[in-house]
Amino acid sequence: MNVIENGWGYAEWVAGFEAERERRDGRGDPDWSRTAALPPELVRSLRTFQLGEGGDGAELIAKARRAGDPVYARAVRLFVAEERNHARMLALLLEAGGAGTLDGHWSDTAFVGLRRLLGLRVELFVLMVAEAVALRYYRAVRDGSADPLTREVAGRIHADEERHVPFHCLRLREALAPLPAPARRAAALAWRGALAGAAALVAVDHGPALRVLGVSRRAFVAETVRASAPMAAAMSGARATAARPGRRSRRAVIG
Repeated sequence: MNVIENGWGYAEWVAGFEAERERRDGRGDPDWSRTAALPPELVRSLRTFQLGEGGDGAELIAKARRAGDPVYARAVRLFVAEERNHARMLALLLEAGGAGTLDGHWSDTAFVGLRRLLGLRVELFVLMVAEAVALRYYRAVRDGSADPLTREVAGRIHADEERHVPFHCLRLREALAPLPAPARRAAALAWRGALAGAAALVAVDHGPALRVLGVSRRAFVAETVRASAPMAAAMSGARATAARPGRRSRRAVIG
């Protein structure tokens, strides 16, 4: 199944991000007065993901601005704002569970350093690895946690990540379009290989939390890689269809 909506450009994505912001503002936050029952394994895991969501996004925004399309740059700023909101919600969830956040973690340092090595295209490839992993992770938290507040927060973040994937796939498809078809397919294959490695690292590092959530390490990796097939097809320019920005009714597209 593919994840690009033919005919949707960045003006539509800006409108979609803005509509989602208005919907989120109208809905309001989860009820943080509820106490969150967080197992220690999940606390450790959520702390790492909270740190990863909390980057300021300045480098990505600067690269998007230098790309020369102000509409795309505006969409990227709105995307970064949603990621920052994820970090905020996760911090408040941890606080509701009586836990604090991390100041740093090796995985976040490595991930940020890798993203900043080269230009926008490479940064988006690395970012898409993180987005694909996050989709499976937040689905596991949403579906496997026994705590209602945790399920709500994870569900909100997962829904956002579902919209982010086709947005980045669109830009990567445009970036790869000038290359011959075999080169595009090779790039997409290399991305899936990198994703498999990243998913395996996450499965090892977060294995205790995944076990609490009812997901084995093996299943986490296999399902993450399997779900990446339509993303890779969209990047390489295969015929693709995606959920429109801001809509919730087609979550099965990449979830």
